Amino acid sequence: MQKILHTPEGVRDIYSRECEQKLALQEKLHTVIKSYGYHDIETPTFEYFDVFSKEIGTIPSRELYKFFDREGETLVLRPDFTPAIARAAAKYFLNENMAIRLTYLGNTFINNSSYQGRLKETTQIGGELIGDDSADADAEIIALVVQMLLASGLQEFQISIGHVGFFHALAEEADLEDTVVDELKELITNKNTFGVQKLLSEENISDELKNAFASLTGLFGTEDSLDRARQLTSNSAALAALDRLHSIWNTLKLYGVSKYVSFDLGMLSRYMYYTGIIFRGYTFGTGAAVIKGGRYDGLLGHFGKDAPAVGFVAVIDQLLNALSRQKVTQEIAGSHCMIIYDSEKQAEAIAKASELRGKGIDVELVRVTGQRTREDCRNYARAKSCTLVVEL
Repeated sequence: MQKILHTPEGVRDIYSRECEQKLALQEKLHTVIKSYGYHDIETPTFEYFDVFSKEIGTIPSRELYKFFDREGETLVLRPDFTPAIARAAAKYFLNENMAIRLTYLGNTFINNSSYQGRLKETTQIGGELIGDDSADADAEIIALVVQMLLASGLQEFQISIGHVGFFHALAEEADLEDTVVDELKELITNKNTFGVQKLLSEENISDELKNAFASLTGLFGTEDSLDRARQLTSNSAALAALDRLHSIWNTLKLYGVSKYVSFDLGMLSRYMYYTGIIFRGYTFGTGAAVIKGGRYDGLLGHFGKDAPAVGFVAVIDQLLNALSRQKVTQEIAGSHCMIIYDSEKQAEAIAKASELRGKGIDVELVRVTGQRTREDCRNYARAKSCTLVVEL
């Protein structure tokens, strides 16, 4: 009995006020996304394994929840929405000669370590802009996530933007072994300048490249960080990445959201399908990013139709946690009424409940019994913060 009363490691129940706050937040974020012209889409909770395989560039296979169907096909619970949306877009939408905007809401499942309370099931809401390879599309996505975080009630947050093309251009020029590149990415992500210098001291590359890689750990800030990065290299592909970030910055100023944006050239992602900008949104109250995203121009090609794309995801659980610690609550739409009645007043109570429900008011019927006094019912109504209590 003890075992079945508890949830498995890495998942949890959400109930009462927290659940109401979560649903209200989801609705608020969805409204903002829809205001930018995004259309709803639902994809299955589980997909064929190949949708999230190593070639796609999503999370490692060992972190997938895998199982078999009746025909012996390997299926997985989705760990990530983007490949699933790319699959659906390639199948249903890309015959159109126009960019498409899609939004989704649902849960993802990653069989990671539960160390430090990491959840294995999280709720995400996101958007994908497919068929537009411009810097304007990148800027639209960034502006959208800023508006979402403002709508959630956050006042202090930062969207940090990087560009995987800058690192990849330097790595290609250096012609490093794949194992060295992987280790280098981890060191740069962890801002370990000394580790980068030590690793590259054994590699036969120019001092300019060694300095550029080591500098990546400190290349973050506002527009001046892009100017500092430009001084580190003459690599044309790396400079093109910086030009792209400059263009995005100029458009974000038009949206009026540039004060919420900074740059981090040392930001790299575990997802290999990103080809351009990547970004994360942070606020105090949680160490993890509440917003993640980037450009993935090569992903749809895996599903048979090449198309550029950029998108984002908001991790509802992380955002709700940050809002709670910042004492920011969501306004719950509607009002909750409780009708407390004696047995002989049942017909009157039901009629009154029907009347109020017809006016859009949530009504809970509570009957007074021998084991549940009227005062017990009143205390229950106060505990539930009922906006209206009717006694019959």
